[in-house]
Amino acid sequence: MFSSMTDRDWLWIAGEFYLVGFLLGTWSLWRGGRPSGVAMYALIGAGYLMQLLGLYLRGLTVGGCPLGNTFELFQFTAWSATTLYLVVGVTFRSSLLGYFTACLSAVLTLTALAIPAWDATRRSHLFGSNPWIEFHAALALFSYGVFALLALTAVMLLLRNYSLKHKRLGGWFSFLPSILDLDQISTRLLTTGLALLSAALLVGSAYWLREPGSVNLAKLLITVAIWAAYGAALGLRLRGRLVSRRFAWTCIALFAAALLSLGPVNSSRNPVAQSQEVKS
Repeated sequence: MFSSMTDRDWLWIAGEFYLVGFLLGTWSLWRGGRPSGVAMYALIGAGYLMQLLGLYLRGLTVGGCPLGNTFELFQFTAWSATTLYLVVGVTFRSSLLGYFTACLSAVLTLTALAIPAWDATRRSHLFGSNPWIEFHAALALFSYGVFALLALTAVMLLLRNYSLKHKRLGGWFSFLPSILDLDQISTRLLTTGLALLSAALLVGSAYWLREPGSVNLAKLLITVAIWAAYGAALGLRLRGRLVSRRFAWTCIALFAAALLSLGPVNSSRNPVAQSQEVKS
């Protein structure tokens, strides 16, 4: 039975685990309780393993890191954000971060699965025989996962700001970390994501400088624009000119822009594409 399952089958199961975690957390909050950190972590962990298996099988099929179409980019971004949460999320001491992570991962995973056109064309051996370009692409997408977690903490920062402004400190608002903790977490995530994206660009530039003809100008400009925008946000934050609600909204807007950029970046590639029938 399991041997006949495709990569998409495993990814559907992963999305369902994430969705169950989100619904369980919603039910707990609706009843006035804190989402169970252990149950949330277990459901997200199970979804993560299913997604990892699905991406592994896809990687075997396409002969490399599965980053060849919009579907794969969304799946990899969801997997990256979940990886970061599972590694460092418990140190945030916030069950709500797991709740929001389950929501984000479910949305990214299931949305990509629900739009067949995003997976209509699969690219085989996208990076040829160059492991450095493959590492560059994977590192850049992993930084997007960090930015995804940053957007989640930004949402929590807005909610905490709202609760203080309107003096609503009870109920599920009481489960939110303090403004100071959320601000520190957000700044660290922004720094980490920017460092990873910078490293990805440096790795890519080492190859592009040797073979300028291999560079797709549209893809490069979009990626550099995202990097510059996050860099500007970090600079303004460290100078104290971008704080509180403005900082949170900026992080959310930048992640939305990063997600929207995945389509143009993917379409700007010019590898030899191999069309395959999409299996739901």
